Amino acid sequence: MITMQTRQMSFEDIKPKRQRRYNDILDRLILGEKTAKEIAVELFELGLIPSAERNYTAPRLTELEKMGFVEVVDKKKCDYTGKTVAVYKITYNGLIQANISHIPRID
Repeated sequence: MITMQTRQMSFEDIKPKRQRRYNDILDRLILGEKTAKEIAVELFELGLIPSAERNYTAPRLTELEKMGFVEVVDKKKCDYTGKTVAVYKITYNGLIQANISHIPRID
């Protein structure tokens, strides 16, 4: 029972962070196609995540892809790891979502 409670508390804690990360990733992709690692490096350099590790962005990119806000458009050799990786692009729906999430509510 305690583990269920602590798990739920952790999930509730991360929900606002996840939405913020979605917005940060979409902002980076508005500027052009990028890999998970490239986005992570940019977010780290902006002080938005604590390290340039791709694990800060890759799971969110997968979720954004399932939502239809980003899509894989290519693959390339990663400049950082030398591995073949996916290249992401923001979709039309992603652009709409990025713009909506930046419009302050009046009510």
